[in-house]
Amino acid sequence: MARTKSATLTEAELRIMNVLWDKGSATVHEVLQAVTAESPLAYNSVLTIIRILEKKGYVKHVKDKRAHVYMAKVGRKDATRFEVRHLVSRFFGNSDELLILNILEEKSIDSEELARVRELLQRSKEDAR
Repeated sequence: MARTKSATLTEAELRIMNVLWDKGSATVHEVLQAVTAESPLAYNSVLTIIRILEKKGYVKHVKDKRAHVYMAKVGRKDATRFEVRHLVSRFFGNSDELLILNILEEKSIDSEELARVRELLQRSKEDAR
């Protein structure tokens, strides 16, 4: 049975998107050099992942002489929002409140982070008036 295609980013796709977001544009070879610093990937693997990203609508390319130059079609902020919406939909029944409560119940939130959350909530409350 064939694996279903995911609209969200896999770990490998995210690594490549991070390179394109950071660089602005890059050839497969340039992406390969950037991701190999973390952990090695083959040229063909990078090319395959980039082509998948094109099919998903995250990446586009232009031809520059003999090479294709790839760039992100979707910004990091939009991709992050999409991933969060997907997470909220899958695990929290589309409830932002349940997501927030789940995060706040975690013991790993330090007092500084909690203070920032309170500040954001206060600002949001004031904006709603």
